[in-house]
Amino acid sequence: MEINFTDLPKAIRLRVRSVGPTGERWGATLEETVSSLALKWQFVPREILSGGSESLILAVALKDDSPAVLKVGLPGVCDCKTESHVLRIANGTAYPRLLEHDEEYNALLVERLGARLSDSDLPVSQQIEVLCQTLQEAWIPLQSSQGFMTGGEKARWLLEFIESVWRDLGKPCAEGTQELALSFATEREAAFDPNNSVLVHGDAHSHNTLRSFDKKGGYKFVDPDGLFAEPAYDLGISMRGWNDELLVGDAITLGQARCRTLASLTGIDERAIWQWGFIERVSTGLLMLQIGMTQSGVRTLAVADLWA
Repeated sequence: MEINFTDLPKAIRLRVRSVGPTGERWGATLEETVSSLALKWQFVPREILSGGSESLILAVALKDDSPAVLKVGLPGVCDCKTESHVLRIANGTAYPRLLEHDEEYNALLVERLGARLSDSDLPVSQQIEVLCQTLQEAWIPLQSSQGFMTGGEKARWLLEFIESVWRDLGKPCAEGTQELALSFATEREAAFDPNNSVLVHGDAHSHNTLRSFDKKGGYKFVDPDGLFAEPAYDLGISMRGWNDELLVGDAITLGQARCRTLASLTGIDERAIWQWGFIERVSTGLLMLQIGMTQSGVRTLAVADLWA
């Protein structure tokens, strides 16, 4: 099958455009990169898969005709070295098995998984149950950060991102919303405790949760950011999604109910989940606006304004 590497999914095209010349060079050399990796790792490219926004995701067939996935990360945005570190530690538990990693090409070869949780017919409440169950399998105790960004460092990074991008974009949400997000980030930075930290995914939403072929009815996570942080960080990701469900009713009441559910299903502190969720909602809304996902960004921040 001939693959057109200029015909990438829209989310990737937007991300490539947002990083400027580096993204353009990456896109222009994708065909050459894939050809080199195909020769090195002995696979046949099959088709470009949708779902990723920071990397090329390519279905491939290995030399024994078994299915796998090639991921080529966008430089400066997707760090496949950190992801390979997560996958090695997980060793197939709640994450795909790592088959190969090439640091020079910022690429991974991993086991092929099934359909995304987001594409299932499950209602939001059941998707949240799946996420919580899979997260509890994915959280791995570590003796130290092992080179991963810590929860405190992530809180500081998000604080600085929100502060600068909110200003650069012309203050697209209420000032009180931005100030509350900064306050929460400061509190989560101060709350970081290595004794209460584990290896967390860092972006565990339903689009990154795929059906596993090696355990009946189970799921695995893809595209981990990899952080040494409190588990509440991962649960906060579920607080930033499913805007439609929140905007059709009382957003505050519905958001609080979701937060209670996440806490109840996992035994994790509700206040920490709410704070991380609010920080993630504001930072993600700003990022969406920054890279051109305007409608999604506006709706994400609209919920944040209602929650503030």
